[in-house]
Amino acid sequence: MGARPPGRPAGPASERVSAPDANAPGADVTARTPSPRRRFAQAVDQPDEDIDLARAALLVAQEEYPQLSVERYLSRLDCLAEEVRDRLADETAPLVVLQSLVETLHVRNGLRGNREAYHDPRNSYLNDVLDRRTGIPLTLGIVTLEVGWRLGLPLAGVNFPGHFLVRFEGETLRILVDPFEGGRALFEDESQELLDRIYGGMVRAQPAFLRPSSRRDILVRLLTNLKSVYLNARDHERALAAVERILVIHPTAPTEIRDRGTLLARLGRVREALDQLEWYLDYAPEAGDAPRIRALVEELKGAGGPRGT
Repeated sequence: MGARPPGRPAGPASERVSAPDANAPGADVTARTPSPRRRFAQAVDQPDEDIDLARAALLVAQEEYPQLSVERYLSRLDCLAEEVRDRLADETAPLVVLQSLVETLHVRNGLRGNREAYHDPRNSYLNDVLDRRTGIPLTLGIVTLEVGWRLGLPLAGVNFPGHFLVRFEGETLRILVDPFEGGRALFEDESQELLDRIYGGMVRAQPAFLRPSSRRDILVRLLTNLKSVYLNARDHERALAAVERILVIHPTAPTEIRDRGTLLARLGRVREALDQLEWYLDYAPEAGDAPRIRALVEELKGAGGPRGT
């Protein structure tokens, strides 16, 4: 059975913070994987502020599109920033630059939210978003961030529940930008209205919802979106690829190790599945889903594979 990381108490996985551990089963996800995965691991293996968010997002896409030229799409972002500069002339006031950025992306280049096919996986691949000029809040937000950073704007991503936002931190003004709604500006006190539209009044706004996100957290959200899309489509191979890239960022994330084990079981990779699932049970024996996972482990040991897959 997989060993619990040294110094980790038993208990529900949700109560603990993951930390890298070379012995965790999630630590080997780049060992026998394609070069885009290895390059992704290299891209995120540095201080958060040094992570090239667009490059890492494009490396996620490169696993789906092996011929994708990362440099070509980075140049596309450079060109968008240059287009904004050309329109600004000598204007440098941050709010004016922000307004020009929004107009360039959403009016002149036609970037828009994909309402018609929100769960299309292409909405989560940055190359597709740039080519098709449509996406989900997160990927449109990554475009906004990357072009804005090239212009020196004080922008940060916000992992708002159900709807990624971009935050502008001016000297005297803080506003939110909704890239899915054509770059519409919001003040923080309007966040409850947005939550009500998403959750029907069931969720109350909290200050934590508006905190800046790390670049790693943005990438995890991107991969979690892909994981969800592919799980719903029962595309276990692609869902597994998303989980494994989350584990590149957080090697001991218990729920991802559990999900990796479940997906490996569905793919008939029983020995690997048992390694993951037994580690999860050893790490979080009191987790709410522990009885279900124990039953799956016994089923895998007894029958050589799960039923109903």
